[in-house]
Amino acid sequence: MILYLATSNPGKLRDFAAAASHGITLAPLPNLKDIPAPEEDQPTFAGNARLKALYYAAHAPGQIVLADDSGLEVDALHLAPGVRSARYADDMNFSAPLEPASLNPDERNNLCLLQALSQTPAPRTARYRCVLVAARDAEVLAEANGTVEGEILTTPRGTSGFGFDPLFYLPALHSTMAELDPATKLTLSHRGRALSALLNALFPATNSTPPK
Repeated sequence: MILYLATSNPGKLRDFAAAASHGITLAPLPNLKDIPAPEEDQPTFAGNARLKALYYAAHAPGQIVLADDSGLEVDALHLAPGVRSARYADDMNFSAPLEPASLNPDERNNLCLLQALSQTPAPRTARYRCVLVAARDAEVLAEANGTVEGEILTTPRGTSGFGFDPLFYLPALHSTMAELDPATKLTLSHRGRALSALLNALFPATNSTPPK
């Protein structure tokens, strides 16, 4: 059975596809690039995930569509950047000193976060959070949440992953998310955990048939 993901983010697609189970195939929603994106104007991850799941399900009648909203919550910043994680530097009107023209959005967001925490002593506790929603037509079928706890470093480490991964440190593994190999990352990814919980809700072990 195919479930469709309402995202074109290659990092998210990779995380979700590798974490799939229950004999489920995850695929990008067909023609996603031709569908105008909805305004993500909800104040919570759950609200934005529901909004997107229902919006994109309307473009794929009869199909189960998954949409997520995810980001970083830093305790010292009162859970910011939160739902605005992907737009953090823009929201803060951040401009890096001598900012190179090639600086990408993730790098700007990371530098902005370091500036915001420059006076905050370690440990700078934080978590990645993902809320994942499954919808079909105009109905929400299931919703799940996944988190992973960590700390924010003072300098980035590692070249894998995306988003805030180079700053997100996992004390038990002595590594940032960006230093982990893909297989290890998937065992603790907030997206992987949310997807596992969502698939268990959609297809319980006692009933492997798709929801009616």
